[in-house]
Amino acid sequence: MSFSAEWLALREPADHAAVNPEVQAALASRFAGRTSLRIVDLGCGAGSNLRGSWRALPDRQDWTLVDYDAALLAAARSRLADWADGSETSGDALVLRKDGKTLTVHFRQADLSGGDFGVVTAGADLVTAAALFDLFSVQSIERLAETVTAQGSSFYTVLTYDGYTRWSPPHAADPAMRDAFNAHQKTDKGFGPAAGPGGTSALSKAFYARGYRVLRGTSPWVADQRFPDLRRALDSGFATAVGETGKVPAAGVQDWLTQRLTSDDRVSIIGHEDLLAMPG
Repeated sequence: MSFSAEWLALREPADHAAVNPEVQAALASRFAGRTSLRIVDLGCGAGSNLRGSWRALPDRQDWTLVDYDAALLAAARSRLADWADGSETSGDALVLRKDGKTLTVHFRQADLSGGDFGVVTAGADLVTAAALFDLFSVQSIERLAETVTAQGSSFYTVLTYDGYTRWSPPHAADPAMRDAFNAHQKTDKGFGPAAGPGGTSALSKAFYARGYRVLRGTSPWVADQRFPDLRRALDSGFATAVGETGKVPAAGVQDWLTQRLTSDDRVSIIGHEDLLAMPG
């Protein structure tokens, strides 16, 4: 499963606003004594997770951005070069300078659906991802946790959908829409039957079972007047997914969506969780 660069750009400001500050502060504390760090970002998209977490990490960072979609890797390279204070190429890598930090970024195209995570995570001090593990099956999550813990790496992920939704103003169909969407989230997204809203709990259980310490914190999207285009796209995407389930009559889905799109003063809150797992 892949996403367009345009969609990822639309959501990035809301993603960064939603990240849980306590969990990210714990990440910074974990590596506070380090001068350098090797990081692997799974399902990197256009590089938003790097741009959202680099401040919490040491002054010298060596990133490997992994994605199946070559076009997204190209978009990540371009957007990171534009975002940095300065950039240069070094072989296949991109070397970025940002507020006194140096980030060396490698780009790797890889298909994660086979579950052979060790091929891409070997040597990492930190394995990270954003908005990914609600798409993974529980079995894939178990395999990833086994790989990360066997390496002794730390693990940090943000924005895993947790099943919580709230819309303002409310609509009578909200509960049915939420339940149908959550059922849709559990269908196969390319990694087997998805964990969906249970993704963070599956991660927590898998890392706890392997002796890791786990910290969780909520990171909801609040799509309000700050993010009108994102809010409309979210509501439309929500309705499309619900329609695919057949669990809500088409007329009911359309009535719900019409109410959501009739005014810019609507608010959509979509729940997520962040998680940090560290060797005990």
